[in-house]
Amino acid sequence: MTSTIQRVAILFAGGAAPAANAVISAAATALMRSEVDVLGLRHGFSRLEGFDPQCPLRPDEDYFTLNPSNLRRCRNAQGVLLGTARSQPGGQVKCRADLADARLAMPLRRTYEALCSLDADALISIGGDGTLETACKLKIYQDQLGPEVRRVRVVHVPKTINNDYTGIDFAFGYFTAVDALAGEIRNLIYDAQAGSAYFFVETMGRSAGWLAYGASIAGEATLVIGVEDITGDWRSTERFGDPKTGEAGGRPVLDVEQVVNDIVELMRAREREGKAYGVIVLAEGLVTLLPLEMLGDAGRGDHDEIPMDEVHLARLFAEMVADRFEQATGHRRKTTGLQLGFEARCALPHAFDVLLGSQLGVGACRALTEEGADGVMVSVSGQLELRYVPFEELVDPDSLVTKTRSIDTNGDFFRLARFLETGASGHRRTPRETRGQGSPYGNDSGQLARTGADSHRPRPHADDPR
Repeated sequence: MTSTIQRVAILFAGGAAPAANAVISAAATALMRSEVDVLGLRHGFSRLEGFDPQCPLRPDEDYFTLNPSNLRRCRNAQGVLLGTARSQPGGQVKCRADLADARLAMPLRRTYEALCSLDADALISIGGDGTLETACKLKIYQDQLGPEVRRVRVVHVPKTINNDYTGIDFAFGYFTAVDALAGEIRNLIYDAQAGSAYFFVETMGRSAGWLAYGASIAGEATLVIGVEDITGDWRSTERFGDPKTGEAGGRPVLDVEQVVNDIVELMRAREREGKAYGVIVLAEGLVTLLPLEMLGDAGRGDHDEIPMDEVHLARLFAEMVADRFEQATGHRRKTTGLQLGFEARCALPHAFDVLLGSQLGVGACRALTEEGADGVMVSVSGQLELRYVPFEELVDPDSLVTKTRSIDTNGDFFRLARFLETGASGHRRTPRETRGQGSPYGNDSGQLARTGADSHRPRPHADDPR
């Protein structure tokens, strides 16, 4: 297909990620070689959603032209060339009907008008699930304007170190982030061993445990717990009354007492093997499953979401486990809670993430110039073979909320973590395996309770220092 694209705008939104500049530079370079002008929009949607025709967007301040000079040796650079922000023009639109509401759709309208004022024929958005939602809403908003109205095509590139995107196996930056956190975990293991202590490490991952699991596997952590693990006897129901309606309600929550008890039993089993130390990794999404009474003043944010940064999950569990361990043993084991994640977002990207990011950037160009695409997300499969996923497959048709992807607890990635965890004698329980069978880590005879497939798991060498 012959391209009718003459000018494309690129923006990056949400949290930073390694290899962001690989995506930007590859997309821009490919477009320039197709004789397309490329504009870099500064700080995500923030300058677009408040656009006023009486105050045009300012060159250099709000956007700038991408060219070979400012892209030179950018592919492996750290940070984000375009800057970033979390503004989401589609945030007030909660369903398709809201797009017909002039007030709710106003930020989308301003975004569209801002892009038109730049003579942009297309937008390449790079970002997480919120950015994908906005990209989808911008496309639908234009659909409702009619065929005679100028069109700004929209192509999206998935970005999240949490790796919870539907439609792609691994997002760019994930493996670099995993390696950065794994290095910290390995350092903590030696520190824990030296001081006969335990570290509780909280990693990013609101909806899924991909980052926690990856960092734990590569970092050789003692135990990892993600939102996917909260099943069976680790899950309970919290009952409450709705303050507005007075009606009784309930929500699934983490059975904190059971989880704390199981961690303590793991620690005691490790001590019987001469390992009075360890590193336990927790995905931050567990905060959303805490009982309300444990959230204190954190409550919920503007979008009815529990603000993660207001609840120090690792410190909370470190204190509870230390208290319970002392009650059970008569002596106290030092425990420390740490938060990790921001250190990884602008780490120097690995070669794989640079390759992946570059292919996704070139794919965005090809989607526009070769496929004539609109309303698609760029993805890869196999050996970085490009594919284009329609927004309709990624976003709920009614709520327009993206479909996130958790770790398949029946899949081999999940089982890999179970095989490699360095708990007592290599055994790691899953709640559904041991429901009603007592402690999975120890019993009166001091032997491990091993059930199902766990009985066939390899046991580590006696000299295993972890």
